[in-house]
Amino acid sequence: MIRVLAFFLLAACSGGTPYFRDQPATRVAVNGSIFDVRVRNELAEAVRVNPQYAPRLGPIRDRAALAMAQVSGCPLLDVLGDAAVTVGVLGCDRELGEKLILGALLRRPYECVDYGYYEDYGYQVFECTPY
Repeated sequence: MIRVLAFFLLAACSGGTPYFRDQPATRVAVNGSIFDVRVRNELAEAVRVNPQYAPRLGPIRDRAALAMAQVSGCPLLDVLGDAAVTVGVLGCDRELGEKLILGALLRRPYECVDYGYYEDYGYQVFECTPY
């Protein structure tokens, strides 16, 4: 009984916040951090789903920004939140496909590999590493 309860509690951790909950998630691995990314309108959310020591946003911020930019196709204007859940403000109009701001928050170049859609998990999977 305790195992079943623990399973459901852990499964709920990556469900997203109420604003993003109904949006499909894309799982992105960036330099050791794994995020479930959801996009809705002009915002993106990255929920870190792997156990990793990160007491503050600093070390995770650029990784979350890259994950949100990869999924949304937009540069980010700002990233807010904490080391577990971050929200990014997108710098383009996704419906029109127009970039509103040319500058992105990322300072280091990353290379991302698209592993495709995993039916078993219900996620599009990317892995990104700095080069």
